[in-house]
Amino acid sequence: MSLPSRFVISPTPIADLLVVERQRRGDDRGYLSRFFCAKELKAAGFQDPVVQINQTLTTKTGAVRGMHFQLPPAAEDKFVSCLRGSVFDVAVDLRSGSPTFLQWYGEVLSADNSKSLFIPRGFAHGFQTLASDCELLYLHTAYYSPESEAALNLADPALAIAWPLPVTDISPRDRSHAYISPDYDGTKI
Repeated sequence: MSLPSRFVISPTPIADLLVVERQRRGDDRGYLSRFFCAKELKAAGFQDPVVQINQTLTTKTGAVRGMHFQLPPAAEDKFVSCLRGSVFDVAVDLRSGSPTFLQWYGEVLSADNSKSLFIPRGFAHGFQTLASDCELLYLHTAYYSPESEAALNLADPALAIAWPLPVTDISPRDRSHAYISPDYDGTKI
């Protein structure tokens, strides 16, 4: 006898980028939700094992972090969830030759809606806090590699990300990332 899935997996307008909603089973004491299941999520494209888990806390409403990614050979899949607060989570397609190259998709992730974003390798990622004290949890399929680290400028007009709030805080490092050159093909930064 097979058990029903504990996830509702929904496609986005960008191929392979998925919204995963955890199903809660609860009563008057609270609820239980399966946070991650390699077996169930493998069918959705999460193939490689999780090798690193990171947590962030962003205290200010309107703050933006991003748009980060790792280049090969350290390119990674990410499974991003909001454990406290609410964020507008964004992924940008950087896959050379993709019909949605340089297009972005955003989804509200919150402690209340139990949604996660499955971000495959070949995407940049960032988020804006919609509340104060937002905590995110990231599951990664590759180890962090400083030599492979790259980023896009979150204010780049070539991306035209529509952040839902005025941007109140950006790190000097994120603010300093270069804009995409007109000949950018997804293979270098």
